[in-house]
Amino acid sequence: MPFEPKRILFEQDALKYPLGKELFDKFKTQQLEFGILKSHNRVTEIPGKTPSQAYYEGKNTMVVGVKKTLKFESCKPSAHYQLPLVTGCTGMCTYCYLNTQLGKKPYVRVYVNVDEILNKAMEYTKEREPEITFFEGAATSDPIPVEPYTGSLKKTIELFSNHAYARFRFVTKFTDVDGILDAKHNGHTTVRFSINAAEVIRKYEHKTPRLDERVEAARKIADSGYPLGFIIAPVILQAGWKEQYADVLEELKNKLKEHKNDKIHFEVISHRFTKRAKENINSIFPENDLPMDEEKRKFKYGQFGYGKYVYDKEELSDMEDFFRNRLKDIFPECEIDYVI
Repeated sequence: MPFEPKRILFEQDALKYPLGKELFDKFKTQQLEFGILKSHNRVTEIPGKTPSQAYYEGKNTMVVGVKKTLKFESCKPSAHYQLPLVTGCTGMCTYCYLNTQLGKKPYVRVYVNVDEILNKAMEYTKEREPEITFFEGAATSDPIPVEPYTGSLKKTIELFSNHAYARFRFVTKFTDVDGILDAKHNGHTTVRFSINAAEVIRKYEHKTPRLDERVEAARKIADSGYPLGFIIAPVILQAGWKEQYADVLEELKNKLKEHKNDKIHFEVISHRFTKRAKENINSIFPENDLPMDEEKRKFKYGQFGYGKYVYDKEELSDMEDFFRNRLKDIFPECEIDYVI
């Protein structure tokens, strides 16, 4: 099912674009909170007195806006640039790093000037020819839940399919992929699914589909010929973790047995957190039991200059051996991009 917002807010400039007008006409007669923002990028209409209330109300708000700044951010190491079709995510994952990046009321913003954004992507591509330029469509978002409203992913996929030097990739936890199954992609778009142990999904990945539903959506993507990938993250090394993640890999094996010799890409990322993230998580989810005991972790400075708490070297080595051996056994031709 697509995202069903509690409220929808429009920037005035968004109504100058066909997609903005289409969405305005679609939502104005529906029984939800509806409004026009007084100024670009200033959203003050979302209620919420406590951190939890503010978070919940933000997550149930969609802003329809215009992407004014067309200078794309870097997206290393996974791609050369972020491709900003959407900002924000409808999921409510306890551990999510976006909780510290998108403010206390993390609404979803869709952009209606899609053609301008894609034209800029082609300019960036032209600058680097004949090298191939990679664009990431989910650096600060999950674009699938709003795709039934915008059609932006399908438009992007079909544009990139015709370009020899441009590649597109995005990751999702969601399953509403039917709208892109018939898109002409020419193998130039890689669709990745973020998956986790069923118990981790149940406890921490609120308002997201179950593991089996995500893997079924991945099977549809693979059947449609798209390059496929999985991000297994964050891997939480709790009691019985090997059995839990063995079940994840068994689910992949059963659902994707016809694709066992495909070159599926895997990224495996262990759970880590910053002090700021911990404080924010505990304010939004005061009853959470996410394992964030600094005494049981190793403090490490990241590439962006801030410190984070990670598992110790021995635990990470054990995790890496587990995933590399199991994945290669199930998918002999797979590419394991990294285990960190």
